[in-house]
Amino acid sequence: MDRAARIRTGTLPAAAVADAEDPRVRVTLGHLRSLEGRARSLTFLPRQPSRSVLNGRHASRLRGRGLNFEELRGYLPGDDVRSIDWKVTARTGEPHVRVMTEERDRPALLVVDQRMSMFFGSKRNMKSVTAAEAAALAAFRIADQGDRVGGIVFGDQHIAEIRPQRSRASLDRFLSALANANGLLRADAPPVEPMSLTRVLRAVARIAPRNHLVIVLSDFDVIDAETHRLVSGLSRHNDLVLCLVTDPYAEELPEGLRLVVSDGELQAEVDTGDRAAHGRLRDMARGRLGEILDWQRSLGVPVLPLSASEDTLTQMRRLMGLGPKGPGPRGPR
Repeated sequence: MDRAARIRTGTLPAAAVADAEDPRVRVTLGHLRSLEGRARSLTFLPRQPSRSVLNGRHASRLRGRGLNFEELRGYLPGDDVRSIDWKVTARTGEPHVRVMTEERDRPALLVVDQRMSMFFGSKRNMKSVTAAEAAALAAFRIADQGDRVGGIVFGDQHIAEIRPQRSRASLDRFLSALANANGLLRADAPPVEPMSLTRVLRAVARIAPRNHLVIVLSDFDVIDAETHRLVSGLSRHNDLVLCLVTDPYAEELPEGLRLVVSDGELQAEVDTGDRAAHGRLRDMARGRLGEILDWQRSLGVPVLPLSASEDTLTQMRRLMGLGPKGPGPRGPR
């Protein structure tokens, strides 16, 4: 089986990823596994702290587990009148109620961007590292809550799909796919056409048609009108959370810098001291951020901004209204 196929199936051996990389640039399977204990300080249950961005603000309340139809039976004194099935009642002439039971678990799908656009960081981490850490923290906590966990990990040329299951093996496959995709990112990678987020969201819609918790961690590069349509559709049938991973340079590009940028083959120098060039770069970056943040208002989809310049767990706790908590040891990489 070739390397790309093993990435797609999450079966590439962990040894294939170098362990001696800078921890701000790469994640390893060992580091992702080390986050399990710290993940217990988070919560993805429907009942959120009052200050959490998932607590009903902008119509973003998590709905939680769905309901399964159990049986149709005759009405008994004390039954909730809201459970009466009026069509069956009218047809039979006798009141009938639909008995529903809560689903035993709620499947979760973690969608993690590991494209070359994520291979950038100006202060603490690469955006790809922050996305990977946040995804691992979420996966451990959701599994600990008793829900099924799966994921989609995508780069510019590959997509790994791990369907939600309630098993440690499935969780390990997701973490392995994440570490392997992250290990492919490098400065000298040959230039390729970036994978559009629309293609990824089509896969999400196929795997999670309804009643899933879907968390997308990305910088949302390469989006179009269909991306907006797919986000809207997913949010109507699932609990959808968008984690917008950014770098401080995207929010406020410093002036007076000479930056050398490369696509792996060609290089160009960008002088941010040139006001016109600085203004164009700033407007481009802010435009994308503004578009994604506007989805929170127009679609009622919660957007959690994650910065690559801060400790991942600390800012996730802050966004969820859980208060400050020290970052603790970074653990083995």
